[in-house]
Order: sequence, then structure tokens, then C-alpha cells
Amino acid sequence: MGLIGTVDGMWEALKKFTQSKRPVWGTCAGMILLAERCVGGSAVIENGQSLIGGMDVLVCRNYFGSQISSFEMATPCPPGFEDGGDYPGVFIRAPAILSAGDGIDVLGKVVATPCRQAAVVLRELEEKIANGENVIMMEVVDALDRKNGLRYVDVKKEAAPTDCNEEKKDISASEMEKVELPGAADGTNAREVICAARKKNILITAFHPEITDDYRWHKYFYQMVVESINC
Repeated sequence: MGLIGTVDGMWEALKKFTQSKRPVWGTCAGMILLAERCVGGSAVIENGQSLIGGMDVLVCRNYFGSQISSFEMATPCPPGFEDGGDYPGVFIRAPAILSAGDGIDVLGKVVATPCRQAAVVLRELEEKIANGENVIMMEVVDALDRKNGLRYVDVKKEAAPTDCNEEKKDISASEMEKVELPGAADGTNAREVICAARKKNILITAFHPEITDDYRWHKYFYQMVVESINC
């Protein structure tokens, strides 16, 4: 999608729209694109996974498995729509959010075991953190620096330029954001991961509400649209 979007300017248009404070909803792959950080990207993607950004979350691609591993499981319902109980979340080659920064409203979590590929990615990431290595993720992240305890790392971001001719500058260590990786259960390696989150005008879900007969997430997003019009 990143390769296609750069051909006709659609990528920059999507970034501008996301930054315009208009309601945006990203499901599954859309959740990946709206993330600021991503692990588990395909090795065949030149220069790594392209991201639109906007949500300060760390996403693991294909956390739940490949296309043939698609499944449905009970997930938390959207806020304000508790009638009807749990929501039937349909996960199709779905990603998961490993951590969320300040200002992110976590709307849903599930406990799930990462697929074999995702488990390898997480293990390698944790090993590199444990060894004190600086792991280059992609353009918006400079490094992951080891701190006390394996579950905590500092993410040093590259400051976005305000002008095309302005040089990019690194933010200071005091501005670095702390990320907590979800711990793994003994034996099963299951982790509590985030499957739905929101920050102001941006909503993301790892699952696909559009292919169910339960419209509660659509009603929740509709509320976001109405609120944006009335502001």
C-alpha cells in the first residue's frame, strides 16, 4: 500500500487528512498504517513499512497469524455500547498493539498467543534490548535503548521538520518516550495485547467490524463524526 500510495500523491493526501482532525478509522492494515512504530514488517519491503502515523503505538504485524489462521473471538465492545455483551471480533492476518503512549485511550485488550513468526520477532526484539543494542526500526524511530528491566525501553524519535528545507533534529533524552512490552505467560507465550484504541479523531481496531452483523463499532465511529461536525 505504501508503494502504491506514493505514485499519485495519495500517501501525502492521507497524512494531511489524518492531521486535519477529521475522524479517521483504521482497521487491521489501516491500524498498522496509522501507527508511529511497527515491528514484523516484510523483508521484501524496501526501506521498511511505510506509515501514515498519528497514533503513538507500537504495532506488531501479523501477530495473530497468516491468512489461513483467520478466526473470530470475543472482544470488548465500544464504550457506550455495552448492550449486547462482547463484540465478535474477526481477525484476518491481524496485527496487535504491543504498547501505547500517553494520550492513547485503550478501548480493548485480548489475551492471545503470537504466531510463530511474530514470536520470533518479539524474542529477537527482547534479546536486542537485553543486550543493550540500538535497534533501528524505521525512519520515525532512531533507536531502542536498554534500561533497567527487560520490559522497558526508551524510544528516541526523530523530530519532524516544520519546513522542507529545515534539517531534522533529535529530541533530547528527557523527551524520549517509555514503551512497555507486554509480558509473556509461562508455557503458552500468550500476551495481553491491545486490539482497539483511540486518540482524539483517530480510531484503530485490529479486527474487521465491517464483515459482521454487529454495527456497534460503526455507531461509535458515527458518534465521532457527529462530534467533529458539532465542534
